Amino acid sequence: MAYYTHTVAPIGCFTEKEVGNYFEYSVNDTGMFPEYPHKVWIGNTLCGDQGFRFAKVKKTVAYILTDEETLERWSLKSNKEYTV
Repeated sequence: MAYYTHTVAPIGCFTEKEVGNYFEYSVNDTGMFPEYPHKVWIGNTLCGDQGFRFAKVKKTVAYILTDEETLERWSLKSNKEYTV
């Protein structure tokens, strides 16, 4: 079964532990917020929120910058880096 994704150049994926949502992430190539080396791609059609959030994804935790002043810590159930 295929799933919809709009991730640009994904380098990995993870499942968030608390709710079980699946996310893909890519390299932060924007030049903004260099302390957050990843972009976590989101798509919430109910809220009309699509795009990405700056993040630092580690093995068991991800730090997500939800706006310029708010940082969320997500525990990860799994984190898989894609290989070329």
